[in-house]
Amino acid sequence: MAEIDPAAVAQVATAARAARVASRRLALLTRADKDAALKALADALDAATDRIVAANAEDLERGRASGMTQGLLDRLALDPARVAAVARALRDVAALPDPVGEVVRGSTLANGLQLRQVRVPMGVVGMVYEARPNVTVDAAGLGLKSGNAVILRGGSAAEATNRALVDVLREALAAQGLPADAVTLLEGGRDAVRALLTARGLVDLIIPRGGAGLIQTVVTESTVPVIETGVGNCHVYVDAAADLDKALAIAVNSKVHRPSVCNAAESLLVHEAVAADFLPKVLAELSGAGVVLHTDDASGGLAERAGVPHERATDEDWATEYLALEMSVRVVPDLDTAMEHIRTFGSGHTEAIVTEDRAAARRFTQEVDAAVVMVNASTRFTDGGEFGFGAEIGISTQKLHARGPMALPELTTTKWVVEGDGQVRS
Repeated sequence: MAEIDPAAVAQVATAARAARVASRRLALLTRADKDAALKALADALDAATDRIVAANAEDLERGRASGMTQGLLDRLALDPARVAAVARALRDVAALPDPVGEVVRGSTLANGLQLRQVRVPMGVVGMVYEARPNVTVDAAGLGLKSGNAVILRGGSAAEATNRALVDVLREALAAQGLPADAVTLLEGGRDAVRALLTARGLVDLIIPRGGAGLIQTVVTESTVPVIETGVGNCHVYVDAAADLDKALAIAVNSKVHRPSVCNAAESLLVHEAVAADFLPKVLAELSGAGVVLHTDDASGGLAERAGVPHERATDEDWATEYLALEMSVRVVPDLDTAMEHIRTFGSGHTEAIVTEDRAAARRFTQEVDAAVVMVNASTRFTDGGEFGFGAEIGISTQKLHARGPMALPELTTTKWVVEGDGQVRS
Protein backbone atom coordinates (compact mmCIF):
# COMPACT_ATOMS: atom_id res chain seq x y z
CA MET A 1 0.00 0.00 0.00
CA ALA A 2 1.32 3.44 -0.96
CA GLU A 3 2.33 5.83 1.80
CA ILE A 4 -0.40 8.20 2.93
CA ASP A 5 0.22 11.91 2.41
CA PRO A 6 1.51 13.25 5.76
CA ALA A 7 -0.71 16.32 5.39
CA ALA A 8 -3.79 14.07 5.28
CA VAL A 9 -2.59 12.15 8.34
CA ALA A 10 -2.10 15.42 10.21
CA GLN A 11 -5.54 16.69 9.13
CA VAL A 12 -7.28 13.56 10.41
CA ALA A 13 -5.27 13.52 13.64
CA THR A 14 -6.23 17.11 14.37
CA ALA A 15 -9.90 16.44 13.63
CA ALA A 16 -9.92 13.23 15.68
CA ARG A 17 -8.29 14.83 18.72
CA ALA A 18 -10.83 17.65 18.64
CA ALA A 19 -13.62 15.10 18.25
CA ARG A 20 -12.24 13.15 21.24
CA VAL A 21 -12.44 16.26 23.41
CA ALA A 22 -16.00 16.88 22.19
CA SER A 23 -16.99 13.26 22.85
CA ARG A 24 -15.96 13.54 26.51
CA ARG A 25 -18.30 16.50 26.88
CA LEU A 26 -21.14 14.68 25.10
CA ALA A 27 -20.74 11.61 27.32
CA LEU A 28 -21.65 13.71 30.36
CA LEU A 29 -24.81 15.28 28.94
CA THR A 30 -28.18 14.38 30.39
CA ARG A 31 -30.94 13.06 28.17
CA ALA A 32 -32.73 16.39 28.52
CA ASP A 33 -29.63 18.25 27.28
CA LYS A 34 -29.23 15.96 24.29
CA ASP A 35 -32.90 16.05 23.35
CA ALA A 36 -32.99 19.84 23.51
CA ALA A 37 -29.91 19.99 21.29
CA LEU A 38 -31.44 17.59 18.75
CA LYS A 39 -34.58 19.70 18.52
CA ALA A 40 -32.44 22.81 18.05
CA LEU A 41 -30.54 21.08 15.23
CA ALA A 42 -33.85 20.15 13.58
CA ASP A 43 -35.09 23.74 13.84
CA ALA A 44 -31.83 25.00 12.35
CA LEU A 45 -32.17 22.65 9.37
CA ASP A 46 -35.74 23.81 8.76
CA ALA A 47 -34.61 27.43 8.89
CA ALA A 48 -31.76 26.76 6.45
CA THR A 49 -33.85 24.80 3.91
CA ASP A 50 -33.26 27.25 1.06
CA ARG A 51 -29.52 27.28 1.71
CA ILE A 52 -29.36 23.48 1.77
CA VAL A 53 -31.49 23.01 -1.36
CA ALA A 54 -29.38 25.56 -3.24
CA ALA A 55 -26.19 23.68 -2.33
CA ASN A 56 -27.84 20.42 -3.35
CA ALA A 57 -28.76 21.91 -6.72
CA GLU A 58 -25.04 22.48 -7.37
CA ASP A 59 -24.32 18.82 -6.67
CA LEU A 60 -27.22 17.64 -8.83
CA GLU A 61 -26.10 19.82 -11.74
CA ARG A 62 -22.57 18.47 -11.48
CA GLY A 63 -23.91 14.91 -11.21
CA ARG A 64 -26.02 15.22 -14.36
CA ALA A 65 -23.08 16.70 -16.25
CA SER A 66 -20.90 13.74 -15.23
CA GLY A 67 -23.50 11.19 -16.35
CA MET A 68 -24.69 10.07 -12.90
CA THR A 69 -27.50 7.51 -13.14
CA GLN A 70 -31.06 8.44 -12.26
CA GLY A 71 -30.97 6.13 -9.26
CA LEU A 72 -27.90 7.87 -7.82
CA LEU A 73 -29.37 11.29 -8.58
CA ASP A 74 -32.45 10.28 -6.61
CA ARG A 75 -30.27 9.29 -3.66
CA LEU A 76 -28.48 12.61 -3.85
CA ALA A 77 -31.50 14.87 -4.24
CA LEU A 78 -32.82 17.05 -1.41
CA ASP A 79 -35.93 19.17 -1.90
CA PRO A 80 -37.79 21.07 0.85
CA ALA A 81 -39.89 18.00 1.67
CA ARG A 82 -36.80 15.81 2.09
CA VAL A 83 -35.05 18.44 4.21
CA ALA A 84 -38.15 18.55 6.40
CA ALA A 85 -38.07 14.75 6.66
CA VAL A 86 -34.41 14.82 7.67
CA ALA A 87 -35.18 17.39 10.37
CA ARG A 88 -38.16 15.35 11.52
CA ALA A 89 -35.90 12.33 11.91
CA LEU A 90 -33.82 14.31 14.43
CA ARG A 91 -36.95 15.05 16.43
CA ASP A 92 -37.82 11.36 16.29
CA VAL A 93 -34.39 10.52 17.73
CA ALA A 94 -34.97 13.05 20.50
CA ALA A 95 -38.13 11.17 21.46
CA LEU A 96 -36.29 7.84 21.84
CA PRO A 97 -34.92 6.48 25.12
CA ASP A 98 -31.30 7.36 25.86
CA PRO A 99 -29.19 4.18 25.69
CA VAL A 100 -26.30 5.64 27.68
CA GLY A 101 -26.35 4.37 31.24
CA GLU A 102 -28.77 1.53 30.52
CA VAL A 103 -27.99 -1.53 32.64
CA VAL A 104 -27.64 -4.49 30.29
CA ARG A 105 -27.29 -7.02 33.08
CA GLY A 106 -26.12 -7.23 36.64
CA SER A 107 -25.84 -9.41 39.68
CA THR A 108 -24.52 -9.61 43.23
CA LEU A 109 -21.81 -12.21 43.79
CA ALA A 110 -21.62 -14.47 46.82
CA ASN A 111 -18.80 -12.31 48.20
CA GLY A 112 -21.02 -9.22 48.08
CA LEU A 113 -19.54 -7.58 44.96
CA GLN A 114 -22.22 -5.82 42.91
CA LEU A 115 -21.77 -6.11 39.14
CA ARG A 116 -23.44 -3.96 36.49
CA GLN A 117 -22.82 -3.95 32.76
CA VAL A 118 -23.85 -0.51 31.48
CA ARG A 119 -24.02 1.09 28.06
CA VAL A 120 -21.47 3.83 27.34
CA PRO A 121 -20.64 5.80 24.16
CA MET A 122 -18.14 4.44 21.65
CA GLY A 123 -16.29 7.78 21.63
CA VAL A 124 -15.28 8.91 18.13
CA VAL A 125 -17.11 7.30 15.20
CA GLY A 126 -16.02 7.73 11.58
CA MET A 127 -18.60 7.45 8.79
CA VAL A 128 -17.56 6.87 5.17
CA TYR A 129 -20.48 7.01 2.75
CA GLU A 130 -21.57 7.94 -0.75
CA ALA A 131 -24.23 10.18 -2.30
CA ARG A 132 -26.79 10.09 0.53
CA PRO A 133 -26.73 13.51 2.24
CA ASN A 134 -29.46 12.45 4.69
CA VAL A 135 -26.81 10.13 6.19
CA THR A 136 -24.90 13.25 7.23
CA VAL A 137 -27.72 14.37 9.49
CA ASP A 138 -28.73 10.89 10.63
CA ALA A 139 -25.16 10.16 11.74
CA ALA A 140 -24.84 13.48 13.54
CA GLY A 141 -28.15 13.03 15.35
CA LEU A 142 -27.58 9.43 16.39
CA GLY A 143 -24.05 10.28 17.42
CA LEU A 144 -25.22 13.13 19.64
CA LYS A 145 -27.97 11.08 21.28
CA SER A 146 -25.59 8.19 21.99
CA GLY A 147 -22.87 10.51 23.29
CA ASN A 148 -20.45 10.07 20.36
CA ALA A 149 -18.59 12.60 18.26
CA VAL A 150 -18.71 11.81 14.53
CA ILE A 151 -16.24 12.42 11.72
CA LEU A 152 -18.06 12.30 8.41
CA ARG A 153 -16.56 11.58 4.98
CA GLY A 154 -19.30 11.80 2.39
CA GLY A 155 -18.89 11.16 -1.31
CA SER A 156 -17.61 13.91 -3.58
CA ALA A 157 -20.93 13.85 -5.44
CA ALA A 158 -22.62 15.43 -2.38
CA GLU A 159 -19.75 17.77 -1.50
CA ALA A 160 -21.67 21.06 -1.51
CA THR A 161 -24.73 19.58 0.20
CA ASN A 162 -22.73 17.94 2.97
CA ARG A 163 -20.74 21.09 3.60
CA ALA A 164 -23.95 23.13 3.92
CA LEU A 165 -25.54 20.56 6.24
CA VAL A 166 -22.52 20.28 8.52
CA ASP A 167 -22.11 24.06 8.66
CA VAL A 168 -25.72 24.37 9.84
CA LEU A 169 -25.28 21.60 12.42
CA ARG A 170 -22.04 23.02 13.80
CA GLU A 171 -23.52 26.50 14.04
CA ALA A 172 -26.54 25.13 15.90
CA LEU A 173 -24.37 23.12 18.31
CA ALA A 174 -22.26 26.18 19.12
CA ALA A 175 -25.43 28.24 19.68
CA GLN A 176 -26.49 25.64 22.28
CA GLY A 177 -23.17 25.91 24.07
CA LEU A 178 -22.09 22.48 22.85
CA PRO A 179 -18.83 21.63 21.08
CA ALA A 180 -19.07 22.13 17.33
CA ASP A 181 -16.46 19.41 16.93
CA ALA A 182 -19.12 16.87 17.86
CA VAL A 183 -19.72 16.88 14.08
CA THR A 184 -16.81 17.19 11.66
CA LEU A 185 -16.82 16.93 7.87
CA LEU A 186 -13.58 15.47 6.56
CA GLU A 187 -12.53 17.09 3.29
CA GLY A 188 -9.85 15.93 0.89
CA GLY A 189 -9.25 13.06 -1.46
CA ARG A 190 -8.47 9.37 -1.10
CA ASP A 191 -5.53 9.99 1.23
CA ALA A 192 -7.85 11.68 3.72
CA VAL A 193 -10.07 8.58 3.71
CA ARG A 194 -7.08 6.26 4.14
CA ALA A 195 -5.81 8.42 7.00
CA LEU A 196 -9.20 8.11 8.70
CA LEU A 197 -9.28 4.34 8.21
CA THR A 198 -5.84 3.96 9.78
CA ALA A 199 -6.31 6.40 12.69
CA ARG A 200 -6.31 3.57 15.20
CA GLY A 201 -6.22 4.94 18.72
CA LEU A 202 -7.74 8.25 17.61
CA VAL A 203 -10.94 6.88 16.06
CA ASP A 204 -12.87 4.12 17.83
CA LEU A 205 -15.09 2.79 15.06
CA ILE A 206 -15.59 3.12 11.29
CA ILE A 207 -18.96 2.55 9.63
CA PRO A 208 -19.06 2.44 5.81
CA ARG A 209 -22.33 2.98 3.99
CA GLY A 210 -22.60 2.68 0.25
CA GLY A 211 -21.95 0.32 -2.63
CA ALA A 212 -20.02 -2.93 -2.58
CA GLY A 213 -16.78 -1.30 -3.74
CA LEU A 214 -16.77 1.29 -0.98
CA ILE A 215 -17.61 -1.24 1.74
CA GLN A 216 -14.96 -3.69 0.55
CA THR A 217 -12.32 -0.95 0.46
CA VAL A 218 -13.09 0.12 4.02
CA VAL A 219 -13.16 -3.44 5.35
CA THR A 220 -9.85 -4.41 3.73
CA GLU A 221 -7.90 -1.18 4.36
CA SER A 222 -9.08 -0.12 7.81
CA THR A 223 -7.01 -0.75 10.92
CA VAL A 224 -9.80 0.82 12.99
CA PRO A 225 -12.60 -1.62 13.92
CA VAL A 226 -15.38 -1.65 11.28
CA ILE A 227 -19.08 -2.43 11.42
CA GLU A 228 -19.81 -3.67 7.94
CA THR A 229 -23.01 -2.42 6.40
CA GLY A 230 -24.12 -4.50 3.51
CA VAL A 231 -25.07 -4.61 -0.09
CA GLY A 232 -28.78 -5.22 -0.57
CA ASN A 233 -29.29 -8.05 -3.05
CA CYS A 234 -32.78 -8.75 -1.67
CA HIS A 235 -35.31 -11.35 -2.84
CA VAL A 236 -39.08 -11.80 -2.75
CA TYR A 237 -40.14 -15.47 -2.89
CA VAL A 238 -43.77 -16.16 -3.81
CA ASP A 239 -44.65 -19.56 -2.39
CA ALA A 240 -47.15 -22.12 -3.70
CA ALA A 241 -49.47 -21.15 -0.83
CA ALA A 242 -49.20 -17.41 -1.40
CA ASP A 243 -52.17 -15.06 -1.50
CA LEU A 244 -51.50 -13.78 -5.02
CA ASP A 245 -53.08 -10.39 -4.42
CA LYS A 246 -50.74 -9.86 -1.48
CA ALA A 247 -47.85 -11.19 -3.52
CA LEU A 248 -48.53 -8.75 -6.37
CA ALA A 249 -48.59 -5.75 -4.04
CA ILE A 250 -45.50 -6.87 -2.13
CA ALA A 251 -43.40 -7.70 -5.20
CA VAL A 252 -44.20 -4.41 -6.93
CA ASN A 253 -43.72 -2.29 -3.80
CA SER A 254 -40.45 -4.03 -2.96
CA LYS A 255 -39.07 -3.13 -6.38
CA VAL A 256 -40.57 0.18 -7.50
CA HIS A 257 -41.31 2.13 -4.29
CA ARG A 258 -37.74 3.45 -4.23
CA PRO A 259 -35.47 1.28 -6.38
CA SER A 260 -32.24 3.15 -5.58
CA VAL A 261 -31.99 2.00 -1.95
CA CYS A 262 -30.49 -1.11 -0.40
CA ASN A 263 -33.80 -2.60 0.83
CA ALA A 264 -35.36 -2.65 -2.65
CA ALA A 265 -35.86 -6.16 -4.02
CA GLU A 266 -33.58 -7.16 -6.88
CA SER A 267 -34.90 -10.67 -7.60
CA LEU A 268 -38.34 -12.28 -7.72
CA LEU A 269 -38.61 -16.04 -7.16
CA VAL A 270 -41.95 -17.70 -7.91
CA HIS A 271 -43.06 -21.26 -7.15
CA GLU A 272 -43.94 -23.14 -10.32
CA ALA A 273 -47.38 -24.07 -8.93
CA VAL A 274 -48.53 -20.43 -9.11
CA ALA A 275 -46.25 -19.11 -11.86
CA ALA A 276 -48.80 -19.35 -14.71
CA ASP A 277 -51.41 -17.42 -12.73
CA PHE A 278 -49.11 -14.94 -11.04
CA LEU A 279 -46.28 -14.04 -13.36
CA PRO A 280 -48.21 -12.54 -16.32
CA LYS A 281 -49.87 -10.08 -13.90
CA VAL A 282 -46.82 -9.12 -11.90
CA LEU A 283 -44.51 -8.91 -14.90
CA ALA A 284 -46.98 -6.67 -16.72
CA GLU A 285 -47.28 -4.38 -13.71
CA LEU A 286 -43.54 -4.26 -13.15
CA SER A 287 -42.87 -3.57 -16.82
CA GLY A 288 -45.57 -0.90 -16.82
CA ALA A 289 -43.73 0.78 -13.96
CA GLY A 290 -40.59 0.91 -16.10
CA VAL A 291 -38.81 -2.15 -14.69
CA VAL A 292 -36.40 -3.95 -17.04
CA LEU A 293 -36.98 -7.68 -16.47
CA HIS A 294 -34.22 -10.31 -16.60
CA THR A 295 -35.95 -13.70 -16.79
CA ASP A 296 -35.08 -17.37 -16.74
CA ASP A 297 -36.54 -19.69 -19.39
CA ALA A 298 -39.80 -20.41 -17.58
CA SER A 299 -40.62 -16.85 -16.56
CA GLY A 300 -39.42 -15.59 -19.93
CA GLY A 301 -41.86 -17.90 -21.70
CA LEU A 302 -44.74 -16.54 -19.62
CA ALA A 303 -43.57 -12.98 -20.29
CA GLU A 304 -43.45 -13.74 -24.00
CA ARG A 305 -47.03 -15.03 -24.05
CA ALA A 306 -48.19 -11.99 -22.06
CA GLY A 307 -46.41 -9.60 -24.45
CA VAL A 308 -44.11 -8.25 -21.71
CA PRO A 309 -40.60 -7.13 -22.75
CA HIS A 310 -37.80 -9.06 -21.09
CA GLU A 311 -34.16 -10.08 -21.34
CA ARG A 312 -32.43 -13.39 -20.62
CA ALA A 313 -31.02 -13.48 -17.08
CA THR A 314 -27.43 -14.53 -16.43
CA ASP A 315 -25.61 -15.52 -13.25
CA GLU A 316 -24.35 -11.95 -13.16
CA ASP A 317 -27.95 -10.72 -13.05
CA TRP A 318 -28.80 -12.97 -10.12
CA ALA A 319 -25.83 -11.54 -8.20
CA THR A 320 -26.45 -7.88 -9.08
CA GLU A 321 -27.71 -5.15 -6.77
CA TYR A 322 -29.26 -3.04 -9.52
CA LEU A 323 -30.31 -0.01 -7.42
CA ALA A 324 -32.48 0.85 -10.40
CA LEU A 325 -35.67 -0.20 -12.17
CA GLU A 326 -34.33 -3.65 -13.05
CA MET A 327 -35.24 -7.04 -11.61
CA SER A 328 -34.31 -10.66 -12.21
CA VAL A 329 -37.10 -13.25 -12.20
CA ARG A 330 -36.94 -17.04 -11.77
CA VAL A 331 -39.47 -19.86 -11.47
CA VAL A 332 -38.47 -22.44 -8.83
CA PRO A 333 -39.87 -25.93 -8.23
CA ASP A 334 -40.02 -25.71 -4.44
CA LEU A 335 -39.10 -23.81 -1.27
CA ASP A 336 -35.76 -25.59 -0.98
CA THR A 337 -34.67 -24.36 -4.41
CA ALA A 338 -35.73 -20.81 -3.53
CA MET A 339 -33.69 -20.91 -0.33
CA GLU A 340 -30.69 -22.39 -2.14
CA HIS A 341 -30.89 -19.56 -4.71
CA ILE A 342 -30.92 -17.02 -1.86
CA ARG A 343 -27.96 -18.74 -0.18
CA THR A 344 -26.04 -18.59 -3.45
CA PHE A 345 -26.77 -15.02 -4.52
CA GLY A 346 -28.18 -13.18 -1.50
CA SER A 347 -26.16 -10.61 0.41
CA GLY A 348 -27.61 -11.30 3.85
CA HIS A 349 -29.61 -8.08 3.92
CA THR A 350 -33.38 -8.69 3.60
CA GLU A 351 -35.29 -11.69 2.26
CA ALA A 352 -39.08 -11.99 2.00
CA ILE A 353 -41.50 -14.88 1.62
CA VAL A 354 -45.16 -14.51 0.65
CA THR A 355 -47.15 -17.50 1.86
CA GLU A 356 -50.20 -18.54 3.86
CA ASP A 357 -48.46 -21.80 4.82
CA ARG A 358 -47.17 -21.40 8.38
CA ALA A 359 -44.78 -24.32 8.05
CA ALA A 360 -43.21 -22.79 4.94
CA ALA A 361 -42.91 -19.41 6.65
CA ARG A 362 -41.32 -21.03 9.70
CA ARG A 363 -38.76 -22.90 7.59
CA PHE A 364 -37.94 -19.74 5.65
CA THR A 365 -37.39 -17.65 8.78
CA GLN A 366 -35.31 -20.39 10.42
CA GLU A 367 -33.16 -21.38 7.44
CA VAL A 368 -32.59 -18.15 5.51
CA ASP A 369 -29.47 -16.41 6.79
CA ALA A 370 -30.15 -12.68 6.58
CA ALA A 371 -30.21 -9.66 8.86
CA VAL A 372 -33.96 -9.31 8.27
CA VAL A 373 -36.47 -11.93 7.11
CA MET A 374 -39.94 -10.76 6.09
CA VAL A 375 -43.13 -12.83 6.01
CA ASN A 376 -45.92 -11.36 3.87
CA ALA A 377 -44.37 -7.87 3.89
CA SER A 378 -42.36 -5.68 1.54
CA THR A 379 -38.57 -5.64 1.80
CA ARG A 380 -38.85 -1.84 1.93
CA PHE A 381 -39.69 -2.05 5.64
CA THR A 382 -36.08 -2.83 6.54
CA ASP A 383 -35.33 0.62 7.83
CA GLY A 384 -34.54 2.11 11.21
CA GLY A 385 -37.34 4.62 10.94
CA GLU A 386 -39.89 1.99 9.95
CA PHE A 387 -38.74 -0.23 12.83
CA GLY A 388 -39.35 2.61 15.26
CA PHE A 389 -35.66 3.31 15.88
CA GLY A 390 -35.74 6.89 14.57
CA ALA A 391 -32.97 7.51 12.07
CA GLU A 392 -30.48 4.73 11.32
CA ILE A 393 -26.73 4.78 10.89
CA GLY A 394 -26.87 1.92 8.37
CA ILE A 395 -27.99 -1.69 8.00
CA SER A 396 -25.41 -4.18 9.17
CA THR A 397 -25.18 -7.55 7.44
CA GLN A 398 -22.40 -8.88 9.64
CA LYS A 399 -22.95 -10.97 12.75
CA LEU A 400 -20.77 -9.28 15.37
CA HIS A 401 -22.17 -6.64 17.74
CA ALA A 402 -24.80 -5.25 15.36
CA ARG A 403 -27.05 -6.80 12.71
CA GLY A 404 -29.89 -5.22 10.77
CA PRO A 405 -30.87 -1.54 11.11
CA MET A 406 -28.36 0.12 13.42
CA ALA A 407 -29.57 2.85 15.71
CA LEU A 408 -28.74 4.11 19.19
CA PRO A 409 -27.87 0.89 21.08
CA GLU A 410 -25.53 -0.21 18.27
CA LEU A 411 -23.54 3.03 18.70
CA THR A 412 -22.71 2.15 22.28
CA THR A 413 -20.38 -0.31 23.89
CA THR A 414 -20.46 -1.43 27.51
CA LYS A 415 -18.36 -1.20 30.61
CA TRP A 416 -18.54 -3.24 33.79
CA VAL A 417 -19.01 -1.33 37.02
CA VAL A 418 -18.08 -3.37 40.09
CA GLU A 419 -18.87 -2.02 43.57
CA GLY A 420 -17.50 -3.58 46.70
CA ASP A 421 -16.96 -2.89 50.37
CA GLY A 422 -13.29 -3.74 50.82
CA GLN A 423 -13.33 -7.22 49.31
CA VAL A 424 -9.98 -8.69 48.28
CA ARG A 425 -9.34 -11.84 46.30
CA SER A 426 -7.87 -14.77 48.13
